Amino acid sequence: MKETALDVLMYLFEHYQAGEFADAGNQDTLHEELVAAGFPDDAVRQAFVWLDGLAAQRQLPIVFGPSGATRLYTREEMAKLSAECRGFLLYLEQLGILDAALRELVIDRLMALKEEIDLERVKWVCLLVLMNQPDAEEAFGHLEEMVYYEGEFKH
Repeated sequence: MKETALDVLMYLFEHYQAGEFADAGNQDTLHEELVAAGFPDDAVRQAFVWLDGLAAQRQLPIVFGPSGATRLYTREEMAKLSAECRGFLLYLEQLGILDAALRELVIDRLMALKEEIDLERVKWVCLLVLMNQPDAEEAFGHLEEMVYYEGEFKH
């Protein structure tokens, strides 16, 4: 089975504390552990590049127009993110789990993955993004329940 960067990220999420894998100083040790656990070297490297991108994006100021504005997706985003995936992101916004800035961060991190995206992967990327946001514990908790206890998202 071909393991992807998102598989590595999901493994990190389930087996380590956020600070352990978000800290760039730990990456060499974690890299060795992940390769020893059977993940391909390339997937591990891509996962750490993805995490570095998440940290960099989190520090950028994002300015938005009036609240309630409709998000228009680019052709590339529409090609990679199905209507189901885009609908789920909208649903999370309507629930107040994601705001416009977090939605953009999620979309950026989804587009950074070099793999096909489905609803399950969108949920995991949302979790990873929320986990790395200060003051997002409540939103993270709600989404974590949705991911682990299926059936919460109805079309």
